[in-house]
Amino acid sequence: MKLKVFRFSSEADSTSGLLFEETDLGNRFLCYTLEDERRALKVKGETRVPAGTYKIELRKEGGFHNKYTKKYPGIHRGMLHITDVPNFEYILIHTGNTDEHTAGCLIVGDAQENNQILPDGFVGKSVNAYKRIYPSIAKAIADGQEVTIEYIDFD
Repeated sequence: MKLKVFRFSSEADSTSGLLFEETDLGNRFLCYTLEDERRALKVKGETRVPAGTYKIELRKEGGFHNKYTKKYPGIHRGMLHITDVPNFEYILIHTGNTDEHTAGCLIVGDAQENNQILPDGFVGKSVNAYKRIYPSIAKAIADGQEVTIEYIDFD
């Protein structure tokens, strides 16, 4: 499975994007995304991951995993963990609403506000988006498929 994040709006405090799944018929839209801002020099917890392609694995430890095991019983198999990002660790795909809810992670949502107007950016209906996209991604990983995510800077 191949996922793609098309970053289309980089502002001082946040980055807005779109998440797609690559299919035989082209790119299928999954949801909106929100990340921290782009920086020339990384600031811990305040910088988005660099453009590139990374592997996603299931992380079955840590605070988010414990929280999501309780919050999403029946579907949670581990956190979607984006691995091998240079100078970053514990980059996850999870729920939230503004760049204050991420520390380099990818926030997903079914609604989005313009981050040129709201500096922290905003995605809404995050839980809905997560519950919709998570099962198929987690299943692919659990079934032994290679799952990757490519970050593409369009702006």
